[in-house]
Amino acid sequence: MPVPLRNFGKTGVQISALGLGGHHLGVAKDEKTAIDIVHRALDGGITFYDNAWEYCRGKTESWLGLGLKGRRDKVFLMTKVCTHGRDASLALQMLEQSLRRLQTDHLDLWQIHGVVFQNDPELFIRPGGAAEALQKAKQQGKVRFVGFTGHKDPDVHLAMLNTGFPFDSVQMPLNPFDATYFTSFEQKVLPVLNQRGIAPLGMKPISGHGDPVQMGVLTASEALRYAMSLPVACTISGAEEPRIIEQNLEIAQNFVPMTAAEMQALRDRCRQYARDGRFELYKGSMKFDNPEARLVHDYPLDTAQVEVKEMIKEADNTGHAWPQV
Repeated sequence: MPVPLRNFGKTGVQISALGLGGHHLGVAKDEKTAIDIVHRALDGGITFYDNAWEYCRGKTESWLGLGLKGRRDKVFLMTKVCTHGRDASLALQMLEQSLRRLQTDHLDLWQIHGVVFQNDPELFIRPGGAAEALQKAKQQGKVRFVGFTGHKDPDVHLAMLNTGFPFDSVQMPLNPFDATYFTSFEQKVLPVLNQRGIAPLGMKPISGHGDPVQMGVLTASEALRYAMSLPVACTISGAEEPRIIEQNLEIAQNFVPMTAAEMQALRDRCRQYARDGRFELYKGSMKFDNPEARLVHDYPLDTAQVEVKEMIKEADNTGHAWPQV
């Protein structure tokens, strides 16, 4: 059975209900494994592909570009740009780098990455800010649709929406733990997007690295089915190993939406763990934070992150160095 298709907001475009997350792809054991994962996702019916300019210092975009070579026209390709208050001109430079790595002349979706700080909305919309880059790229035909992402604070998402910019999509963490946490994207942001016809994109359905699955709180199938049962255009989940993409494809290809009672029962089971955010460290800690964004805001870095480790050995990087900013 194929992966179900869903409407991408009010655009008239359809995308697969399951998307392949970009970050995990970059931590596959080698290039061949990453390409094999992309090919398996393609063959299994996944059309939505997530990425970001800074994932693994550009390696992830490059590997995805290799995986999609010859089949670019079969997919809905998205990547993200990390601006965080810097000028539109830098965003457009980053776009050109992303296009080269991904071996394409256009993106289906270009999103502002990691909008998590309280002043990000005003920096985004100011004259000369990233909003102008999104508009220009769309006018030039280099991107079809535009949006933003973030994993920390629903109120920052709402502030971005209140700038009045015509976003086509918004990406956020949606899982059974988010549902009853005091800062819930499901409760605060998802209804607004559906009211406005903006495509909701869910991420972190298994809490980033699958910790609650490994601890036996719930199964991968329960977590992914819950996220896919929400009123979203696509649920994005990463896979750094072939067995994970096989697991996710099996769930998606045989997807049956949870009933309202099943979803509530899972929320109730997860509620005790949701209270302190232990499985949503991307909300209350620096873990999962975009290091480039933290640098711009003068915050310390999480030295355990793969991108930070790559920064530290930047002298050994061969071909994907970031622009000087």
